[in-house]
Parts: sequence; C-alpha cells; structure tokens
Amino acid sequence: MGNMLSAFAKELPAWIIFTGIFLPVVLLLLLLIAYFRIKLIEVNEELAMIDDPTNAMLNCHIRYQKLRSERKRLIKRTQ
Repeated sequence: MGNMLSAFAKELPAWIIFTGIFLPVVLLLLLLIAYFRIKLIEVNEELAMIDDPTNAMLNCHIRYQKLRSERKRLIKRTQ
C-alpha cells in the first residue's frame, strides 16, 4: 500500500496536489471560520441587547402592547 502511494505521489505534479487538494480544503476552512464568526457576532449583539438595562422598559412596553392587542382580538371574537 505504501509503495503504491509513493509511486502515485512521484508521478503526480505538485501543482495538482496543491490546487486539487490543499487549496479547496483551506478555502472551505476559511469559509467556515468566516461563517461562524458572523454568527457569533450576531449572537453577541442579541445578548448585549437582552442584558442592556436601558432596553428593559422598551421590552416591557413591547410585551404589554402584544398582550393588549391579543386581548382586543379575543374580545372582538367573543362579541
């Protein structure tokens, strides 16, 4: 098995190994790193908004508005 691989590697030019194997793998890894970095930044922004005490009143107001609109909708259905 090792003999066959060494013979194959001797006959295969280095540029084919580089462009066919090494380069696509490196590009795929860089793409994955960029994707997960973007997702991590999004999650960090969401966590910062949740933990920000200045948004607490706004969040409370939004929840109140949602509950109020749901109550109005339920009242309209029952009438």
